[in-house]
Amino acid sequence: AVVSTQSTGKHHNTTKRDKKITVYAMESHSPIITKTIQFVKDELANQDGSHDFHHIHRVWATARSLAKSEGVEDIEIVELAALLHDIQDWKYSGSETAGVEAARSWLHSQGYDPLKTEKIAEIIEGVSFKNELARKITSPSRELAVVQDADRLDAIGAIGIARTFTYGGAKKRPLYDPEHPYTEEISKEQYMDQTRPNPTVNHFYEKLFKLKDMMKTESGRHLAEERHKFMEMFLDQFYAEWDGKK
Repeated sequence: AVVSTQSTGKHHNTTKRDKKITVYAMESHSPIITKTIQFVKDELANQDGSHDFHHIHRVWATARSLAKSEGVEDIEIVELAALLHDIQDWKYSGSETAGVEAARSWLHSQGYDPLKTEKIAEIIEGVSFKNELARKITSPSRELAVVQDADRLDAIGAIGIARTFTYGGAKKRPLYDPEHPYTEEISKEQYMDQTRPNPTVNHFYEKLFKLKDMMKTESGRHLAEERHKFMEMFLDQFYAEWDGKK
């Protein structure tokens, strides 16, 4: 039987959590962070739920936490890279360079330090899974490591599952199709090919299950363990339901 969330008191707890999130969003930040938050909100206003500002907010919060755990000194660079990492994303813009160019343009328009701007651009260029497939980044900076881990943590676990199917739905992909198996050793070119038959479940094998072992920080690896196990349990249940066994 389905239990009402109101009867268990969960609705009340959720209300408290909503207030907590609102308060967090109103915390005092440096002017550039505050302006960038609004800029990114505007940029992603019409984005689907897999890559909207809620995704950015989670990555931003996780990156801040990881940066502190990993002893990163310049937290502002981490914050700005986390906030700007998905604007003009190639999956929507069709351009590999549009995102980093938009980030540079925004920071230049705000008179931000040119050297720090380039560090942020390097993080944004290096954070993506597709560029790691191409072996473009061999020894990431600590700043890149924490932003990349934060982004990848949001790609796995319960939220990662929700985001995966949200994106698949936005792209009108089937949930699963046994006639189109996944590609185990996928290249960057294959990964970026938006025309190949690509049921949503394939994404778990082509990317998501690989992320646990690709984490760069100790804190990220620890958090990834439980999220990885949750995805495995989810797919076990998915296949059982697909085959009518549960």
